[in-house]
Amino acid sequence: MEFDYSKLLGKIREVFGTQTAFATAIGISYQSMSYKLNNQSEFTSSEIFKSVKALKIPIRKIPLYFFTLKVQ
Repeated sequence: MEFDYSKLLGKIREVFGTQTAFATAIGISYQSMSYKLNNQSEFTSSEIFKSVKALKIPIRKIPLYFFTLKVQ
């Protein structure tokens, strides 16, 4: 199962400018962030919580940003 992180990527660019700056803000490496955004690794609940807080995403919108399935 793969997730579509395009909405998350847009929000990251809007708020932080780069994935590197965002990764640093939530306490993970750029490489780890890249793996997660490319569906090679999964976001932990702690990382999702930190991301939502850093990006100012309402809790009710977590599924939209983190759990939208990729259409094959």
